[in-house]
Amino acid sequence: MIARLRREAAVLVLALGSVLAVWAFVELADEVGEGAAQPYDERILQALRRPDDPARPRGPAWLVGAAQDLTALGGPTVLTLAVLAVLGYLALAGHRRAAWLVAVASGGGLVVSTVLKAGFGRDRPDVVPHLAPAFTASFPSGHSMLAAVVYLTLGALLAVILPGRRIRAYALAVALVLVLLIGLSRVYLGVHYPSDVLAGWAAGLAWGALCGLVARWLATRGAIESEPPVA
Repeated sequence: MIARLRREAAVLVLALGSVLAVWAFVELADEVGEGAAQPYDERILQALRRPDDPARPRGPAWLVGAAQDLTALGGPTVLTLAVLAVLGYLALAGHRRAAWLVAVASGGGLVVSTVLKAGFGRDRPDVVPHLAPAFTASFPSGHSMLAAVVYLTLGALLAVILPGRRIRAYALAVALVLVLLIGLSRVYLGVHYPSDVLAGWAAGLAWGALCGLVARWLATRGAIESEPPVA
């Protein structure tokens, strides 16, 4: 009975999180479209740079390198390698349906991110020099969104597969911290406005929560095994 209540509570939290994330994205998109967010975005970016030299961020010199390392964790190369590594593990461990879920969730998140960027077409920040490469549109942040999609989906999936509440909570906590740090690094490096990152988090959280709901629904139907099959 207690286990059932916990599962139902987890489903309610994921459903509520998905709805709130969609609402937050819509509100942010409306503010950006009207130009209301622009002054605040520019003010924050300028506050992170030294007044005498906008090319130099505030803080110690090593922080720039750390931010560049963190932002790479949300880049397409690292995320693709991470997804492929997890797909290989799930296939070898016998979680083939879970592997399909990861592939569809990651690929679907990439498609959604690409469509949103093309639809809004917001220019990159020009108030401070960029400290990392930037090629696509600015809204929403692709690094923030795809990091949320991939890492939160993997965290939610591990929360279904792994035994023990502490291990499951740890997996989700690590995913959330990674997503947070990657998004903050994009603003610190000047390649995204804060509203871009917030929108990326919101869109990624909505997609990740939806994938978490699907994972739990498949688990209740026995489509995703909590333990790998015995050879």
